[in-house]
Amino acid sequence: QHIGAYEVAYKDDKIAFLDTPGHEAFTAMRARGAQITDIVVLVVAADDRVMPQTLEAIDHARAANTPIIVAINKIDKPDSDPERLYKELADKNILVEKWGGKYQSAEISAKFGQGTEDLLSEILVAADMMELKADPNVRSRGVVVESRLDKGLGGVATILVQTGTLKPGQAIVVGENYGRVRSLFNERGEKKTEAGPSTPVQVVGINGIPQAGDQMFVYPTEKEAREVSLRRQRQHRELSARKISSLTLEQASRRLQEASLKELPLLIKGDVHGSIEVLSDALMRLSTAEVKVEIIHRGVGGINESDALLAAASGAVIIGFHVHPNLKARELARKEGLEIRLYRIIHEVVDDIRATLEGMLAPL
Repeated sequence: QHIGAYEVAYKDDKIAFLDTPGHEAFTAMRARGAQITDIVVLVVAADDRVMPQTLEAIDHARAANTPIIVAINKIDKPDSDPERLYKELADKNILVEKWGGKYQSAEISAKFGQGTEDLLSEILVAADMMELKADPNVRSRGVVVESRLDKGLGGVATILVQTGTLKPGQAIVVGENYGRVRSLFNERGEKKTEAGPSTPVQVVGINGIPQAGDQMFVYPTEKEAREVSLRRQRQHRELSARKISSLTLEQASRRLQEASLKELPLLIKGDVHGSIEVLSDALMRLSTAEVKVEIIHRGVGGINESDALLAAASGAVIIGFHVHPNLKARELARKEGLEIRLYRIIHEVVDDIRATLEGMLAPL
């Protein structure tokens, strides 16, 4: 349920893949993926129909003006029917080349590796036609694909380098955070000495946990990087302060008008930023005219004492996704009677919160 970035070597070329989950809850991840990729590979199951999230992915790709290659997966299954899918896609204005259209396609079996070379060849053909190029010798720039907090390494960001070459020792600014690149790792945990254009790497050495979608820039010195980072943090604090004061007034008038509106305050902590974003969006969509989900805080990392204090002050339920509370947070939760719910699957969180909101509804 995390967005992943991988590099594949094929015919003396390297292809970087961004993997976004297909479930309907992962809209934000797919939208971000379409914005930072050159080619979208639309994976559709040969034994299934064209799902709503597939159509949504097509819309994201079109909105980002990104070319689409259709990959029909699971052709090894006895009930697979690629022709039916081609027809359904044609009804949505995605007409593949074998049907006289402009979209490239490949029929594959991820389980047995059948047809994967055809897919990689189609990607290279599309890349040659688009003449995709980037300069490895300019100031390096990239985008955060995912971020997490590692116990031994601190803040770790998966960054897709877009131009220039990223190397250990360079000073970087990532969103509101800064740091000096301590080390670079590929998706297999192997150390890299540099990362050129279109290379996904895990970057260690950032002083915080950047958000997915944040831009990364290299600066000449760490002093310059720190100054840019502090200026951005100050601007963010000022905007947040303005937003809080204006929201407070709006909420006060709204609550006077809608005394019947009930709120369920939640505090969300998770292992990676992308999952927290997806979870927050999915829970916010559960709000109705009578009951509302209020997310008072969300962040990456384990549930700590300050999270428990904030939840106690606001009467919030703490949701932990792939994380656990530390000893002090547990003691405080026990003393204050706080509810901490731990999950490993997003759909279970959504189902539980939906049931809670239904219980808050006034009887008919």
